[in-house]
Amino acid sequence: MTLPLMPKATAVWLIEKTSLSFEQIADFVGMHPLEVQAIADGEVAQGIVGYDPVQNSQLTREEIQRCEADKNARLRLMPSAVPQPKGRGKGARYTPVSKRNDRPDAIAFLLRNFPQLTEAQIGKLLGTTKDTIAKVRDRTHWNSANIKPRDPVILGLCSQSDLNAAVIAAGGNPAAPPPPAPEEGEEASF
Repeated sequence: MTLPLMPKATAVWLIEKTSLSFEQIADFVGMHPLEVQAIADGEVAQGIVGYDPVQNSQLTREEIQRCEADKNARLRLMPSAVPQPKGRGKGARYTPVSKRNDRPDAIAFLLRNFPQLTEAQIGKLLGTTKDTIAKVRDRTHWNSANIKPRDPVILGLCSQSDLNAAVIAAGGNPAAPPPPAPEEGEEASF
């Protein structure tokens, strides 16, 4: 069941401006009828300004009149009044401080195993900059002696589905096995 925005303020407005029963109002705003009655008696919600559900596209005037005429009818929230969840906004992906030192390892892993990924794709996937990616690639990163390629999914820097989507978008096969690890003494190339 979807409730209206600001249920107490909506209840205050419905009590003041309509002849709906306490049960009808309580059912619409998701409160107990006794709580709605306490609002009407002035015991609860003192100082709360009524929130007009008609003006804010949660109800229509016709819906209120329909329910005022039939005390057994229940108010129905307009479908457009339901706020739609928004996807993740634009901007850098947040990485906890404890995982930030793992980024160069993940960059090295992606550069080695998925060379078809662009710097922009790697940056978006791991929440890092093109400058950092270039430094890891050129081995000019301040910590390059300690960088060991590690899977960003295992490190928790991205999800497997995000990685697969990026590889597919770059024209690669996400199911392709990574190349074998270099033998001891052999230098890793990424």
